[in-house]
Amino acid sequence: MRPEKELLLNEIKAKIDSSPAFVFASYSKMTPNLAAAFRSNIGKTGGTFEVVKKRVFLKAAEKAGFSLDRATLQGHVGIVFTAEDPVPTTKYVYEFRKENKDTIEILGGRFEGATCSAKDVELISKLPSQGEMRAQLLGLFEAPMSQTLSVMEALLTSVIFCLDNKIG
Repeated sequence: MRPEKELLLNEIKAKIDSSPAFVFASYSKMTPNLAAAFRSNIGKTGGTFEVVKKRVFLKAAEKAGFSLDRATLQGHVGIVFTAEDPVPTTKYVYEFRKENKDTIEILGGRFEGATCSAKDVELISKLPSQGEMRAQLLGLFEAPMSQTLSVMEALLTSVIFCLDNKIG
């Protein structure tokens, strides 16, 4: 393998190793302005978008310790590497797909060491983000305390209301 391809292979393998998750997709009919907007918005979620030759991607995946079926990689392949929380980046990819039909098709992904199909990636994109999950958990903890406080408050106001009626 030529040195420049070896360098590219090592770079992609390093990104695969350092990223907790990534989504690979086939793209077509993507104008330069649309691609730049996509990269920019992916960057805002903490991810990056890389266009890679299929052979290089397959070899990098093999070096990283997993294999992909060459048949699943159709068309031009782009990889969206995610940050610590992969859900917002994955959500944006599906949001972009809805807005720009026929430009990107999700082929699969890899999340926390497990290779996922396109359907699995779609399900992951529908999960709440870490912030949303924390808010839901806090709401779950707060609800019983809030209800207890409401009952106590209702008891106190009813006693005061009864005394008020007896005096008046």
